[in-house]
Amino acid sequence: MKQIIKIVLLNLLGFPGLAFAADPGSADSWKLLSLFEKGGIMMYPILFSSVLMLGIAIERLYNLRRKNVIDSNFLQNVRNQWDWKDTHKTLQLCNSYDNSLSRILKIGLLRVGGKLDEIERAIEGAGQHEASLMNSNLRVLGAVANITPMMGLLGTVFGMIKAFNVISLSGTGNPGLVASGISEALITTAAGMVVGIPALALYHYFRGKIDRYVFEMEEISFQLIEELSYDDMRKANPADSASRERPKRAPSVG
Repeated sequence: MKQIIKIVLLNLLGFPGLAFAADPGSADSWKLLSLFEKGGIMMYPILFSSVLMLGIAIERLYNLRRKNVIDSNFLQNVRNQWDWKDTHKTLQLCNSYDNSLSRILKIGLLRVGGKLDEIERAIEGAGQHEASLMNSNLRVLGAVANITPMMGLLGTVFGMIKAFNVISLSGTGNPGLVASGISEALITTAAGMVVGIPALALYHYFRGKIDRYVFEMEEISFQLIEELSYDDMRKANPADSASRERPKRAPSVG
């Protein structure tokens, strides 16, 4: 049982290679457990934070796959079935897919026929809503990144208090007792940083990925809706549309 706990701790605290390479019968294989015990009570919330960070990272990596956000098959079907005369086909296609792009495009299609500015605002609002859904667990990850180093510093304070209490009671004649408090202070600081730094890196990685997804989805939706709106305008004003198209065809003739 202790060997299983040791392997879990090694993986969570950033030493997966040691977890599998450690010899159960060697003295070095129990060093991490010994460090964990020397770190004091603050090692337990830090350990919980590491488990939480790992769970959120796995969940976000799975749910932020491109297929769940911008499904290439859905986008290809939309372009193949894009009907200027009947948008209900595309709406039905949006309803048959469950991804962020289909929901944003559906909001824009439901407002086709209105002003283009209103459609764009609706798409932007839908994009912000999808961004908030994709950021659902990142607030917790950001909290872990900020709080865990502080828990490590709190453990440092506890360790230094312990060391000075030993000094006040027995003086400096027993350096081993003083060293235990100092080691507790340093271990908790290191553990807090080991968890907090990857959590902060993952937080910014996921935020950047979500921002890129939202920008791409809005651009795709704007492009499709603008094409649809331009087609309606061309049918309503064929003379004006023809006059606008002439300058574009002239260079190709020359």
